[in-house]
Amino acid sequence: MRVEYINPFVETSYRVLKEVLGGADVKRGDLYLKSTAMPVMGVAALVGLAGDVEGRVLFDMTYETALNIASKMNEETLDTFDDLAKATISELANIITAQAVTKLHELNFRFDLTPPTLFAGEKMEIAALGGQNENVEALIVPLITEFGKIEVNVAIRERA
Repeated sequence: MRVEYINPFVETSYRVLKEVLGGADVKRGDLYLKSTAMPVMGVAALVGLAGDVEGRVLFDMTYETALNIASKMNEETLDTFDDLAKATISELANIITAQAVTKLHELNFRFDLTPPTLFAGEKMEIAALGGQNENVEALIVPLITEFGKIEVNVAIRERA
């Protein structure tokens, strides 16, 4: 996985989170690799990538973090992970990935995004099965805020 593909997602995630959370402190945790078949924390927004590269970006967080962020973004307390909370987290993923892809287009990388898909549930696992994606590792970048931790999970590879 080339760093040129990953940095725009990490930098944009950091900047957008800081902005939508009202200037809250955002700290980057230690990066690590994980197999693409992994459990998610409870709420995961997934955006697919296709073009010069293929893969996906996953924004993973607990229900509590998702509610905290959605509440802050909507400037009202949300007690349940309802349609508004779901739409807010999906939109957050959309904003981050669209801005990251714009940066990548400026560097002459060309690819398209799928609309965000939101997964929510206990003891879920998201896995890429079959084909060449089976052994792709994901780079995980934890972003820690007062609203909770979001793991930006990037699995991208160049097309063969």
